[in-house]
Amino acid sequence: MKDNLSHSEAATIFNKDVKRVDWHDETLWFVREKRDKAAHQIPEWETLRETASQIKNNVLSNIHDYLVEFESNALKNGIIIHWAADAGEHNKIVHTIIKKHGVKQMVKSKSMLTEECHLNEYLAQKGIDVIDTDLGERIVQLRNEPPSHIVLPAIHLKKEDVSDTFNKHLGTEKGNHNPKYLTEAARLHLRDAFLTRKVALTGVNFAIAETGEFVVCTNEGNADMGVHLANVHIACMGFEKIIPQRKHLGVFLRLLARSATGQPITTFSSHFKKPRNGQEMHIVIVDNGRSTQLGRPDFRNSLKCIRCAACMNTCPVYRRSGGHSYHTAIVGPIGSILAPNLDMSKNADLPFASTLCGSCTNVCPVKIDIHEQLYKWRQVLVKEGYTPTTKTIAMKAMATVLSTATIFNLAGKAGRFVIKNLPFLMNNSINAWYKQREMPVPPEESFREWYKKNGKEFKEKDYE
Repeated sequence: MKDNLSHSEAATIFNKDVKRVDWHDETLWFVREKRDKAAHQIPEWETLRETASQIKNNVLSNIHDYLVEFESNALKNGIIIHWAADAGEHNKIVHTIIKKHGVKQMVKSKSMLTEECHLNEYLAQKGIDVIDTDLGERIVQLRNEPPSHIVLPAIHLKKEDVSDTFNKHLGTEKGNHNPKYLTEAARLHLRDAFLTRKVALTGVNFAIAETGEFVVCTNEGNADMGVHLANVHIACMGFEKIIPQRKHLGVFLRLLARSATGQPITTFSSHFKKPRNGQEMHIVIVDNGRSTQLGRPDFRNSLKCIRCAACMNTCPVYRRSGGHSYHTAIVGPIGSILAPNLDMSKNADLPFASTLCGSCTNVCPVKIDIHEQLYKWRQVLVKEGYTPTTKTIAMKAMATVLSTATIFNLAGKAGRFVIKNLPFLMNNSINAWYKQREMPVPPEESFREWYKKNGKEFKEKDYE
């Protein structure tokens, strides 16, 4: 999708393929159902959610102390620590490390932070070849597309799409879309990269202040393959990934995989505390707007996010609009409250891409009040003047109508008359509502008119 398209415009393009939209919707809802089954198998599920939420509250309230503690312990472990104020600094730091070792190639595990910072594009401009080793990430990378989901990056694609992509880029058999065959082809393709590339980058799921170690969770083992064969391990993390003590890790690991895919735990939960002999290990700790979000009382809770994507799998808007309609690295409901913090002008449409049904809040493992923050962002964006002029005028006109009884009554009569006698004025392409819905049959009278005639009779019956 083009970056300059609004959410609704990009969603309209995605919705042209009705069968794909239905399949996308059903597939993600299937994942949501798996999450529910996994959660209901644990009697203490809600206690775990509350505990995780309170741990994260503590972290956000004492983030400075925990970051200093983490840095101190990581340095004692022999890890080199870097601090980046924004995406630009992050990218320069990573490039400097790579350049220092005189290499032009790197393998990378899944990292939504590097997607947020557009690291791949930056390194490509510097002549560095980056291979994403997560299968879904590699598929979309070959297609020159961003991931459409933070856990299932290629969820918008069918096996036939993957077959065509692999045939074009990897030389696989044309028309063979057997998943086992395609997975084996990807495994062989990536194995050479693991064996030959001496710099590996991973994300960070959890960083433990008490010990200076960090944990990376994957289902494919690609992060382990990359870093265990590399001479240099670079780990990139937003500062909110901190948790206070190792004993807290169990709470989050029990929540993460169940919320994400319905698994009891991720297949690989890899702990990194110090570099092995002869290896160099770096951690890049990134702000990139997080301090600003931390300073917004209404939105600081969004920094609790552990990137499970449960909110995406349940969201009726995301499921039927596709991840690429969000024009931002972190998509769906959580992305819609994180993105405006980075750029209100560019992302002003995203908080409105929601029904405010609250399903996202209900499934969030760390109890982020997502739908309430979406509503609060709408208020902020309107006050700051970031909504379209047409919508602003329409809302002001509606406020006038709804706040003045005489105008409200006249408008109701006019609306009923037009729908009944001049339907072409409403049933046309200018009316966005009519493009996908039938206009309602107008009532013969308003409720107010009906109540004037019948209200007294009902009141008398109430007292009988």
